[in-house]
Amino acid sequence: MNANIVSKLLGLSAAMALASTASGAQAQDQEAAPEANPLGLPQQPTLLADPDPNVRRATAVVNGHVITGTDLDQRVALLLNANQAEISGEELQRVRAQVLRNLIDETLQIQAAEADEIVISDAEVDQTFARVAAQNNQRVEDMEAYLAQVGSSAASLKRQIRGELAWQRLLRQKVAFFVNVSAEEVNEMMERLEASKGTDEYWLWEIFLSATPENEAAVEANAAKIIEQLRQGASFAAYARQFSEASTAAVGGDLDWIHLAQLGDPQLESVVSQMQAGQLVGPIKIPGGYWIVYLRDKRQVLMADPRDALLSLKQIQITFDPAASIEQNQAKLQGFTTGIGSLKGCGSVEEMAAALGANVVTNDQIRARALPEQLQEIVLNLQIGETTPPFGSVEEGVRVLMLCGRDDPETASGPDFDELMAQIEDERINKAAQRYLRDLRNDAYIEYN
Repeated sequence: MNANIVSKLLGLSAAMALASTASGAQAQDQEAAPEANPLGLPQQPTLLADPDPNVRRATAVVNGHVITGTDLDQRVALLLNANQAEISGEELQRVRAQVLRNLIDETLQIQAAEADEIVISDAEVDQTFARVAAQNNQRVEDMEAYLAQVGSSAASLKRQIRGELAWQRLLRQKVAFFVNVSAEEVNEMMERLEASKGTDEYWLWEIFLSATPENEAAVEANAAKIIEQLRQGASFAAYARQFSEASTAAVGGDLDWIHLAQLGDPQLESVVSQMQAGQLVGPIKIPGGYWIVYLRDKRQVLMADPRDALLSLKQIQITFDPAASIEQNQAKLQGFTTGIGSLKGCGSVEEMAAALGANVVTNDQIRARALPEQLQEIVLNLQIGETTPPFGSVEEGVRVLMLCGRDDPETASGPDFDELMAQIEDERINKAAQRYLRDLRNDAYIEYN
């Protein structure tokens, strides 16, 4: 079993580098206006005791339930192993602080479910745990051994599973029941979709960090740290699950396909409209906090995407002898290029390849979007029997692709009535869930040790 097991299935890649929110904002020259400082706090408070940055509270008691140091250590080990990266002692303390906050939320969710007489049985948890193992082609006992090996435990992962199951069931019972979407709303949305046919829509992932005037500088620094880690290859979904305060956190920050108007902010609409697929932008200051956005993909509403075309391709490749001279390799490449130029369609490929000493690989079930981005447009502009320009190098070999068939995608029909209704309901449930958890935090008795 490899270290990707946790990040792949539970979105638990290590979330490291969140700067401490305890660092204060820069003092301003003038007192903030009352509306910008609702608590009326002085801009330069006089502290009656010096905070010790080396003192870290590792455990907590949440409404009587003890979160032990072992609980914290095992969950942190799960995160760090999934990320496969070494971090400094200071960064580790920040990770531990964030994981503790997650454990507190998890405890509050389980307690709220139990108070509503919702009980997740051990059998349900074990079944989900076994499914996670099976999805990785592992036996349950192998999964348990792996978790113990990395310093975590099956009990820690099962605790998280229990929390997620309990929260989902509680939301269905306490929140989803009261969320209503009328047929008129859905029909209006479908009409707007049809009216926007041919316009762009965007597949976005987001991370939102709330901020107040008092902690704005610290939150912005936190967001910048997250951006830095994401640019270095950290999992966006994992960071969203661990740090985002948006309703999409539970699904890794995935906003799915949306139209710019759904963002509800001209500033964000302008930013996203200029992004390219695969681009990460942020932190962007918006009302209430900071926004980080990743554009996964872009397409036109209710229009077929050419990249979904199913292609039949022949790849023709030659390799070079590392011991050969530059002149010999150049002559071989010239012969290959000349031979490719004389091809008479896909039926002549094997014969020509044999004469050139080239290899041929055929794939007649490949989507255009599966090709490297640089080749997608080139291949989609080919006629049957035409080839791409040669590409590669002496070290990796030189190859061309010949188009032997193409099935264009059908025009997208868009979501149907039921799908659109479910989407609107999910959005409202997620927002209500966020408010519900905030209320649970406000009402909780939490003692730190």
